[in-house]
Amino acid sequence: MGVSDGPTQRLDDRARAIRRPLNGPQPGLYVSRAANTAGRYGARFGSPGDEAIRRLRELACEGRLAAVAAAADPSERQSLTAATYDVVWPIVFARLTRRLEQRRGHSSCAVSVDRLADECLDRFHDDVEAVVDDVLTHARRPVLNLEAWITTRLNAATVDGHRRRRGERGALQRPRLPGWLADELGRDRWLMALATQMLVWVGVRGTAGTEVWPVETWAQERGAYTGDWQGSDPLVVAREIEAVLATMRRRPEWYESYVERPLGTKQAPVAALPVEDMTGRSAAPLTLGDPDARVEAEMLRLAAVAVGAIDRRLVAGEVTEAVVVDVIRRVFGGMFTGLLDRAPHDAADPLGGVTGALADPETVNRIVTTVRAIINERDR
Repeated sequence: MGVSDGPTQRLDDRARAIRRPLNGPQPGLYVSRAANTAGRYGARFGSPGDEAIRRLRELACEGRLAAVAAAADPSERQSLTAATYDVVWPIVFARLTRRLEQRRGHSSCAVSVDRLADECLDRFHDDVEAVVDDVLTHARRPVLNLEAWITTRLNAATVDGHRRRRGERGALQRPRLPGWLADELGRDRWLMALATQMLVWVGVRGTAGTEVWPVETWAQERGAYTGDWQGSDPLVVAREIEAVLATMRRRPEWYESYVERPLGTKQAPVAALPVEDMTGRSAAPLTLGDPDARVEAEMLRLAAVAVGAIDRRLVAGEVTEAVVVDVIRRVFGGMFTGLLDRAPHDAADPLGGVTGALADPETVNRIVTTVRAIINERDR
C-alpha cells in the first residue's frame, strides 16, 4: 500500500451530515455501544435492539420500568432484559470487572471483555445478570440518566446477587467462622483464615482443575499471611485442609449443610485439550485389564488379612486348628468385593464352598499346614 503525497480528500456535505457529531455519545463508561442510537442526537432506529433500548429509557424516565417488567409476558420480558443487558454490561466491565481483575493481577483480563479468561468471564456474566435483575426490579421512580443511576447501584446489586447465588447452592451467604470452629482450631489465625476461605470456596461456581481445593493458590496466600514462604508448600496446605475438614466433621449436620452439600454442586471439570504429563506427552487412555485380575488381587488381600490375624492369635497362645477355622470363616465368609462390578450370576463365586469345606478335617489340616508354612517363611 503506497503513501500519497497529494492533498487530503475532504468529505462531501452528505458524508458530513451522516457522520457522528464529535460531541455525540461514544462507547465508554456511561453509554454503551448498543445505546448510542438512543435519544437526543437524532439517530434513526433501524433495528429491533435500538427500539427496545429506546423503550427501556422511556419507561425508566417515566418511573414505570419495574412495574412494566413485573407485569410483562415472557416475550416482552425477554425484550426488556436484552435491552437492559446491552446498557448494563459496559458499565459493569468499566466500573467493576476491570478493577477486580487488576486487583487479582489479571492484567490481560482487564483489557476488554473478549480477553477475559473462562472463570473471569463467568464472574462477569454473573455480575451483569445481577445488575440487570436489579434494574428491572428497582427502577420504580423516574430515572433521567439511566447509566449514572445504574453505576450508583453496582456494588449493592452485585453483592446481593452473589449472596443469592450462594444461597441457591446451599452455602453460607455471608461466610463467617462459627465460634465453636474457631475454638476447635485453637484460634490459630492462619487455620481460621483457611477455614473461612474453604467456606467461601464451596459456594462459588469455579473449580480447581482436577482438584477439589485450590491448594496451590492457598499455599501462596499462606506464605503471604504467615511469612513462612519456605514452609508454605501445597503438601503442607493439603494437610491443613484435611485437619480443618476433620474439625468441621465434628458437627455432622453443620458440615453436611454448609460444606459437603454446596461443594457437591460444583461441576466436574472436563479437559478441553488432551491431558499432558510433565514431559509434554499426551496421557494414554486407561488400558483394559483382565477381569479376573481384580478377583485374584482381592483373594490375595483377604489371604494376607487372614494370615496376619492367625499369626497374632497364635502368638497369644491359642490353639492352631480352632484359630484357623474361626479366622477363615470370618475373613472369607463375608461379601466379596471383587465381583461388585459384574452382573449377578455372571461369574462364579470364588469363595463358594470355602466356609463349608471347613467341616472336613482333612481340608482343615491342609489349610493349617499351609498357614504354618507361610508364617514360618515370613518369620525367617
